[in-house]
Amino acid sequence: MDLSTIIKNIKVDEVLNFNDIDIKGISYNSNTINSHEIFVCLKGEHVDGHNFAQSAFEKGAVALMCERPLNIEIPQLIVKSTQESIADLAAIFYHNPSFELNLMGVTGTNGKTTVCHLVQKIFEHARKKCALIGTLGYKLSSKDDYLEAKHTTPQAPQMQQTLQKILKSDVLNVITEVSSHALEQFRVKNCKFSGAIFTNLTQDHLDYHITMENYFNAKAKLFKSLKGDSFAIINIDDKYSKRLIEVIDNGVNVLTYGVKNKADLMAKNVEFMPDGVKFDCVYRDKKVNFKLHLNGMFSVYNSLAAIGTAILNNIELEIVKEALEDTRSVAGRFEIVRTNPMVIVDYAHTPDGLENILRAARELTPKNGNLICMFGCGGNRDCTKRPKMGKIAQQLCDKIVITSDNPRQEDPQQIITDILSGLSLINPKTVFVEADRHLAIKLLKDISNENDVLVLAGKGHENYQILADKTIHFDDREEVSKVFL
Repeated sequence: MDLSTIIKNIKVDEVLNFNDIDIKGISYNSNTINSHEIFVCLKGEHVDGHNFAQSAFEKGAVALMCERPLNIEIPQLIVKSTQESIADLAAIFYHNPSFELNLMGVTGTNGKTTVCHLVQKIFEHARKKCALIGTLGYKLSSKDDYLEAKHTTPQAPQMQQTLQKILKSDVLNVITEVSSHALEQFRVKNCKFSGAIFTNLTQDHLDYHITMENYFNAKAKLFKSLKGDSFAIINIDDKYSKRLIEVIDNGVNVLTYGVKNKADLMAKNVEFMPDGVKFDCVYRDKKVNFKLHLNGMFSVYNSLAAIGTAILNNIELEIVKEALEDTRSVAGRFEIVRTNPMVIVDYAHTPDGLENILRAARELTPKNGNLICMFGCGGNRDCTKRPKMGKIAQQLCDKIVITSDNPRQEDPQQIITDILSGLSLINPKTVFVEADRHLAIKLLKDISNENDVLVLAGKGHENYQILADKTIHFDDREEVSKVFL
């Protein structure tokens, strides 16, 4: 794309050293930039891209997008915010693919990944191709392998490029996770959403957002962006739901779902079983019984969100029922990886998420068995949730093992101390500490019996662990298979 075309279509304060060169790509990483690309000087939490512009130039950058003039003799687009303008640049460069797609976004603290996978399954069962973008990566169909993703929602250039690839593959439906970081950092700016789904809002990411009010306002941006020809699906049982509905444009089709409060779409007569859950799905004057191979009340809510999405895409409830009843758990989401003892691996890393999976696990725990949980908390992240998670684990479990998650640059022992501060009593017969996650899983085996239910929380699908000086391969599921022979 010619530089002049880019300049005509995005807001630029000043252009220096203009030369109408051909731009073949967008980069914001000087280590991976290719020849003939424009380098965007992003200002992040820890690094300033302006400091790497010279290196990018030496490696092949032919133009810069920056917030101040730099002493480099190539074209420079001066903008107020590179973080925002990179989204405008990406949309123009990849020809706004979302405008030709049925793009649906799922946001909320918990449940995004599962809802996306359920929606994809339903669409495919209805013989409608549906691509998925999220925590585990992206894929064009449920049968494809994931392509790696570094963020829950990709950065703007990757997001637009991925949407373009999906469009060129003749897939017109896309379900994507939309994180609060993505909304704050303009990663989905210029994406035209045909629908948005809200799961819930509980404490997480306060290291970034600082307050729950800021966190809410970030999530609300997705719903404020909806236009009259789109839809919104809202969990009415969440305390933020009414405020969220208030920011939605009057012309948007709003569908509420819930279990406790009156909603357009409801689950009634919910009954948990060892192999799943069943409930009556009630929509308007229609009632359909569902029997799912998923566990926990959170699975009921996730299913309702997916059912609502299907309904507003004109998919019959009978088809939805067939699809969901044929669905098993998503990788790392209440994934039962072993029986006798039953071992469950889950991604829960928030107070609410941990409480949800432990309550669901308690339903599966025999009367003569113990519920045991192993968990840690991420380093360089919201530290106020650590004692809350400790308190929840102690209240809901018979035994707990406190270990490391992704400690990053923090001292693992300090993170553990923060968790322990939430416990009312540290009984050495019920509370165990082992900072090494591999040894903690070995400890789980030593303190458990065949009738127990073990929950390994925090990492779920992740196959790595981020330490202070390196990232190592680590997968809870693999470790369980090695330890529990």
